[in-house]
Amino acid sequence: YVNEPSFLVNIQISFLCLNDLLLLILWSRVAEAALGHGGGVMVDLSRWPLFSLLAPEELAVIRQACVFGTSANEAIYITHSNEVFVMGLNCSGCLGTGDSLSTIVPKKVDFLRGKKAVSLSYGSGPHVLLATDGELYTWGHNGYSQLGNGSTNQGLSPVLVTANLTNKRVTQVCSGSHHSLALTHDGEVFAWGYNNCGQIGSGSTANQPYPRRVTGFLQGRTAMSISCGQTSSMSVCDNGEVFGWGYNGNGQLGIGNNGNQMTPCRVQALQGVCVQQLVSGYGHCLALSDEGVCYSWGTNTYGQLGTGNKSNQLTPVRVLADKERVVEIAACHSTHTSAAKTQSGQVYMWGQCRGQSLLLPTLTHFSCTDDVFAGFASPPVMWRLVSVDPEDFLTVAEALRKEFDSPETCDLRFSVDGKCIHVHKAVLKIRCEHFRSMFRSQWTEDQQEVIEIGQFSFPVYKSFLQFLYTDTVDLPPEDAIGLLDLATSYCENRLKRLCQQIIKRGITVDNAFTLLSAAIKYDAEDLEDFCFRFCVSHLTQVTQTQAFWQSDGAMLKEFISRASRCGAFKN
Repeated sequence: YVNEPSFLVNIQISFLCLNDLLLLILWSRVAEAALGHGGGVMVDLSRWPLFSLLAPEELAVIRQACVFGTSANEAIYITHSNEVFVMGLNCSGCLGTGDSLSTIVPKKVDFLRGKKAVSLSYGSGPHVLLATDGELYTWGHNGYSQLGNGSTNQGLSPVLVTANLTNKRVTQVCSGSHHSLALTHDGEVFAWGYNNCGQIGSGSTANQPYPRRVTGFLQGRTAMSISCGQTSSMSVCDNGEVFGWGYNGNGQLGIGNNGNQMTPCRVQALQGVCVQQLVSGYGHCLALSDEGVCYSWGTNTYGQLGTGNKSNQLTPVRVLADKERVVEIAACHSTHTSAAKTQSGQVYMWGQCRGQSLLLPTLTHFSCTDDVFAGFASPPVMWRLVSVDPEDFLTVAEALRKEFDSPETCDLRFSVDGKCIHVHKAVLKIRCEHFRSMFRSQWTEDQQEVIEIGQFSFPVYKSFLQFLYTDTVDLPPEDAIGLLDLATSYCENRLKRLCQQIIKRGITVDNAFTLLSAAIKYDAEDLEDFCFRFCVSHLTQVTQTQAFWQSDGAMLKEFISRASRCGAFKN
């Protein structure tokens, strides 16, 4: 059934009997496993012309994809079975097929078969970097040693890069025009390739043929992410500090002047701001703080800073100040386009958009930032490696989504705070071990048509049941704490992770200590670490909040002790 789901398309669940519903849910779960549905950015590939030539059955097996090239005329995609295919112009051998021939039909790259992509990036030559389970492969243009293999010979096939990366696991890669960066599991940054403006960070302008560790002010610090402009490099450390090096003629390093930097230099204007995400355009940067605030700096020829004018900015300025919390920002070194997504899912774009200069963030109807680049960037490349959600699976998912809380088809109701929620036993049994036990044993609830719930609030319990139908959660951070409690009680680990994501995105100075306490209470270690680091980064403000002083003594003592061990109280 997984390969031929069309028979389900027109089924109306309202006419299904219980067995049919069971079959439908089971099919949905099989499809989910087979098609790789999960947490990632889901994008419609048909927005990019290169993919319009693929047959539906070819599109159905794509798990990840990236469109790149000077005219967005090359593409690479990875299937659910981890096979790598490429197509397009093949400029400089950037398709990695072993030759320089272009191909309008997908061609398999056997050398990368079975490799699971973690991060992918491309330069302007173009050259391609692919991190797969810690290993780094490069191919394509190599006129400036940007492949890191010690030569300047064009790379027609993927080559494993090992120089200076022995016992290192690469977790992220990024590329500028003709230089490359890699981030390792232990927070070290390596750079190689073209170095005319100091973008390698070596202290000179000599090209670098092999990966070289970037030191200077990054020495002794742990990098968490990296980003490249055309001829500049940026890094964010685990404490939220931002460093930049390389070309700075238009202020793209954000350090207050326009002099090139041969070694990493800290962006002092972001002192006190804990940056979570940083992306680079051709000559500008966007940064997103842990409080959901967006900043921009650098080149502004097309309004890509979103300031309402075309004046370059040598230091970060706030963007989208009158909007709600921002949760994602997007830019690409080969474009002058910027995009951002807010907490409620609104997507904004600005900068160079289809030849126009949008000087201020403009609200779109898109559901993700990737759509902005598909429709309005020049060239319409992808700003990241994206995940793909097959249309056939969405058809089933939407069918189930519509039947949540449907009085017409339900066979069970939950009463919470005097309000009813309509559900189907079959769905609950298949999706949740707690309900499977409830309805298969001698629990009294198994014989009831209405089950009373007193332990949890109506918004929390409804969101939980809705999650079982949709695999998504839509709650404010404060209510997500209650849902985290429920997920812990019901041993729903995926729901627990989704709650943690919501809480992370909604953390503020005022609620940070409350969220930290909840994370500790519900044994959410990753969330606990995130909230703790946020509290330490905003220590003065957090310690003045009501939540901090209303915490119990043991909690306060443990926090102060842990913060002290981290050096939070150093002079």
